[in-house]
Amino acid sequence: MKSIVFILFSLLLVHGVAQAEPWSKSFDTDLTLTQNSYSDSWTGGEAGNISWVWNANGQFEKQASPKFKFRNTSKFSFGQTHIQDKETKDWAKPQKSTDLIDIENLGLFTLQAYVDPFVGLRFESQFLDASVPGVNLYLNPKKITESAGVARQFYKKEKDELLSRLGFAFRQIMTETVIDTLLEETETETTNDGGIESVTDLKLTLSETLKFTSKLSLYKALIFSESDELEGTPQADYWKAIDVNWENRLAAAVSKYITVSLYTQLLYDKQIDRRGRLKETLSLGITYKLF
Repeated sequence: MKSIVFILFSLLLVHGVAQAEPWSKSFDTDLTLTQNSYSDSWTGGEAGNISWVWNANGQFEKQASPKFKFRNTSKFSFGQTHIQDKETKDWAKPQKSTDLIDIENLGLFTLQAYVDPFVGLRFESQFLDASVPGVNLYLNPKKITESAGVARQFYKKEKDELLSRLGFAFRQIMTETVIDTLLEETETETTNDGGIESVTDLKLTLSETLKFTSKLSLYKALIFSESDELEGTPQADYWKAIDVNWENRLAAAVSKYITVSLYTQLLYDKQIDRRGRLKETLSLGITYKLF
């Protein structure tokens, strides 16, 4: 399946670039900075801190032909927090607060039917893996998802859209593990699974200054390359549980370059944690729209 999806994307992308119809482009980036500082005479044990977060979101879309549409959606985030020691007032090494790389390519065969076939290719990772003290790993872990199935556009009006797709997916997760911290030696472990995936994307313009986006991804694995090794352990069936990734972003433009945004993400992967993981970020920052 991997080779089929890759070949399809290569051929269709080359075909799309050759067409005269222009791309529909949108890309914005923002930077949020928070800083606290205290004088030496301040009492109470407070410590200064500096936090910053950079985000970038883009979408590039092209109707390559009457029967085929190509779409690229990209999300990037990275942020750190710097904390000052309460006693010495020295600044500790920065700690990562957010980190995301999410690039998805989608090819839709627009046949004007009740459902349209699609092929998808998604890459997910992070810029920096600092889980092992003293050893920095980059682009670790890496998850590649290839999918194919059917999609339906339930709603479309200008930039507003509700698109849902259902199909089969094959995932490959490559994880680099530190085996020697002194020599910084690592080894790479690769796992594969395949199953059924459902993805729903929603984009709404609530007003001239208020926009809402949501993405709900559900994945049910049917096969797993490590299932035999887990047999007989309490975690033997964890890989069969449905994985959930639900992201929501509400953005309000205060002015041309100032935006307030609320981002929430709900994650559930039983192989990582039997509980759901919730992330919430409220930010006010400088935004610049390239397109």
